[in-house]
Amino acid sequence: MSNTVKSNSRKWWALFALSLGVFMSLLDVTIVNVALPIMAESFQTNFSNVQWVISAYTISYAVVILIVAKLGDMYGRKRIYLISMVIFVLASAINGLAPSLLILNIGRVIQAFGGAGLMSLALALVASLFDGKERGMALGILGSVMGISTVSGPLIGGILSESFGWPSIFYVNIPIGILAGILVYFTTKETPKYGEGQKIDFWGMILSSTAIFSAVYGLIQKENHAQLSWLNPQIAFWLMAAVVLLVLFIIVESRIEKPMMALSLFKNKNFVGSIIVAFALGSGVYAMQIFITSMMENALSYAAFETGLRQVPMTIWSLILGPVAGYLTNKFSNRRTIAINLLVGAVGLLLFANAMTTQLSYQELILPLILLGVSNGLVNPLLNNAALADAKPDEIGMVSGLVNVFMQLGTSFGVVILGLSQSKAYDSHLHTFFNSLDVHLASIEKIKNQLLAEGPFSSHGIISQDIKAPMAIVSDLRHATSQAFYAGMNSVMLVSASILTVAAVLAFFLLKDGQAAKNK
Repeated sequence: MSNTVKSNSRKWWALFALSLGVFMSLLDVTIVNVALPIMAESFQTNFSNVQWVISAYTISYAVVILIVAKLGDMYGRKRIYLISMVIFVLASAINGLAPSLLILNIGRVIQAFGGAGLMSLALALVASLFDGKERGMALGILGSVMGISTVSGPLIGGILSESFGWPSIFYVNIPIGILAGILVYFTTKETPKYGEGQKIDFWGMILSSTAIFSAVYGLIQKENHAQLSWLNPQIAFWLMAAVVLLVLFIIVESRIEKPMMALSLFKNKNFVGSIIVAFALGSGVYAMQIFITSMMENALSYAAFETGLRQVPMTIWSLILGPVAGYLTNKFSNRRTIAINLLVGAVGLLLFANAMTTQLSYQELILPLILLGVSNGLVNPLLNNAALADAKPDEIGMVSGLVNVFMQLGTSFGVVILGLSQSKAYDSHLHTFFNSLDVHLASIEKIKNQLLAEGPFSSHGIISQDIKAPMAIVSDLRHATSQAFYAGMNSVMLVSASILTVAAVLAFFLLKDGQAAKNK
């Protein structure tokens, strides 16, 4: 076999290995969702406390992505990637063995440090390994892996947690991580050390990480305390701190010779368009999926595995459309293809909204799930190509890191904004119903306060209780509560559709056509 054939074969094996790392990294953002009730029972605690198993990973993941990307540029992307893999695998073992919720949360923070490196550096390594049409195909495949790992979490988490217990969702990373690490070591070339000899920009790293932490933590505080105003110190302090730290970061980076981040990237409208699309995917698709998952488990009473299985019409497209996305990248305009497919996703969300009635059946969800899956399955891979279109070799790591940061910020922002829109519609319907009642019973007043305090996803459990009131009132109450829940879900879908529509318009005007379109 000639050296050229061996080299070409090695590149594709490297892509496979790097894809495994990306799959694990992003899967661990969502795989925990369906296992939370089992964890709460195992640790004998409430649902709010175990939600930090997700938040600990999400916050840490977003905070360190840029730092890891910069370290990869300075010390070699392959080297930092392999270190990240070791951290990820060891932390996965710690998580599976965790005797308490505190140890599990600490392990999730450590795991996120490794996961962030696997995500941001894989994209940079693939972009370095491939060029020309092969790069479009390779990035398309990697983008599909990103898409399917993010949306398949409920299915995989449901299968593992129900069959083998919640620790299995972490143990599964160990053999996959070891295999991927060995393959990367033998198949992937080290990249040049673009920042070799540079001093570490400690102030840039500190300010960027604390700004991202403050922003994500502030949004999570709002998510967990929806009844509090944005101006409440518990929320406003963190969001204002994020703004102040961001301003300081910009000032510092503009005054040093070798900054952590080249601020000139934000002068490139193609890059700006890319991070807008990344933010929209996070807030309009991945955040929305959390609401779909909760609806299936709470309102439609599906078990964890059943919930994941019923989302296959959406998740399967990320696997199927990877090669198609690579072909489209080489043949058609990025901006048109991305804009059109964002609108396809918006149409799917409008169909979701139309289906949100008390008569909802799973059959009504199949077509919108397919449309949203096709949209995500094409936009995610194309986004990587669009973002890296103008990136210089020494900028690839930072560009890929920023795209992922904005996707994570978008997801956190989306969960809050969609949750607020859901609660507003839900509360409005309940207030209207209770104000229309002519009777005032203590039991009804108690149910009202409980429904409003615990929120939409607890409503089905609350109204299934034995309510001491006339049967006619109880029947009307249950119907009104169900209507309020679906009105809230309708609002979630309409807001998500609006996000994707705005992103489609901006993508059309900001993204560049790409080399393929120029050559026509």
